[in-house]
Amino acid sequence: MASVSPIDVQKALHGVGYPSGKDALVEAARGNGASGEVLDALGAVADKEYGSPTEVSAEIFD
Repeated sequence: MASVSPIDVQKALHGVGYPSGKDALVEAARGNGASGEVLDALGAVADKEYGSPTEVSAEIFD
């Protein structure tokens, strides 16, 4: 996703407690005022539990 940066994703996930599932990540990002591109990126990740912000970034950018 060229239009989304890892920094934008991490800012959107500020305050998230881990482990956290996909729906909780999207909800937190929405509450943090994330852009539509970030919400789309998070909405496209696998529906599973993520143990850290690094795992979320790996799912989006790897």
